[in-house]
Amino acid sequence: MTTNSRVEDLLRDLAPQVLGVLARRFGDFATAEDAVQEALLAAATQWPTEGLPDNPRGWLIQVGYRRMIELVRGEQARRRREDLVARRDPDDKRHAPAADEELTAERDDTVVLLMLCCHPALAPTSAVALTLRAVGGLSTAEIARAFLVPEATMAQRISRAKQRIRASGLPFRMPEPAERAGRLTAVRQVLYLIFTEGHTSTTGPDLRRIDLAAEAIRLTRALHTLLPDDSESAGLLALMLLTEARGPARTGPSGELISLSDQDRSRWDAAAIAEGVALVTRALPRGPVGPYQVQAAIAALHDEAPSTEATDWPQILALYEVLERLAGSPVVALNRAVATAMVHGPAAGLAAVDALADDPQLVGHHRLPAARAHLHEMAGDRDRAIVDYRAAAARTNSLPEQRYLTMRAARLAAEPAPVQPRD
Repeated sequence: MTTNSRVEDLLRDLAPQVLGVLARRFGDFATAEDAVQEALLAAATQWPTEGLPDNPRGWLIQVGYRRMIELVRGEQARRRREDLVARRDPDDKRHAPAADEELTAERDDTVVLLMLCCHPALAPTSAVALTLRAVGGLSTAEIARAFLVPEATMAQRISRAKQRIRASGLPFRMPEPAERAGRLTAVRQVLYLIFTEGHTSTTGPDLRRIDLAAEAIRLTRALHTLLPDDSESAGLLALMLLTEARGPARTGPSGELISLSDQDRSRWDAAAIAEGVALVTRALPRGPVGPYQVQAAIAALHDEAPSTEATDWPQILALYEVLERLAGSPVVALNRAVATAMVHGPAAGLAAVDALADDPQLVGHHRLPAARAHLHEMAGDRDRAIVDYRAAAARTNSLPEQRYLTMRAARLAAEPAPVQPRD
């Protein structure tokens, strides 16, 4: 690992801890986040050449603290912030720790940051961007590149999110017990959104954005470390590991998509699979059982099977039925339809898919015709499969998926017509 890589990893670990100190001290999340970003930039510039300071965290706190003082020095800004802090906390609770003081509350600070960035008042896109910036320590440019949008667009998105938090008057503290479950649910949703975009990009030339998926796993691992008894956070981490473990085999030499049934399973990440299986195995008996644990159990069955044919499809179908009861959605129903076909045959699967044809969340989505095409191909109905593969290709914005679906249609069209039996 290079010096720059070590510094980058250290800064990402320290970013939420330093932000927690400044946000608690000044009661202004938005300005504290700006100050921390400038401290991180200074460290990224100086540390690789000058070496790490004896206390990297204290160094960042000190630099960030000085920058905060500069940002709040203006009379009007200072009055607004002092009034806001005064309304939130008594005087005896407002203090700045020394630069070399150990952060005894750093664990709670990271959870608080996640819950603040993933507040339900924020749109999902804003919550994702703010989480990657404030908790992940990524720069605006890095986040913009990950989501294939201009840096100015991402900067506006992050700025609006911080303004929304500021306007809401949300204090920097753990939510009350009655709120925590809902806020933690929002945190998991945001982390899973980050992961799914990294695992299968919705737009652009590449199927995967490996750095984005890796960051989602890193943040979820941190959440699990902070809340080791939370079974759904463990389930979410297991799901990510078990899903991303197949990543190396999902694309060919030219970046083309390779379906699960055609993947070289020897290329799957055995260590990630073992860790994911262990996580979900420990989480399920603890309960309560949630959607991420069930999805992780499904992923584990796929990962542990030596082939598509040897997969325990009846168990997968049963788990999808459980998942529908816990968190039913059209996408879950569509996945259950495919599992139904693997257990009861393509005709049963097609009947289940057809029942979803008018669902407003699936109308116009490429997943519906893609599933139908796959099942028509299983049933030997080549002509209908070709039509549906082409329809699915026309509906996706992902170029690898588009190429894959188009190639499936072309391959079927090039096959010789089946010989019709004579009377």
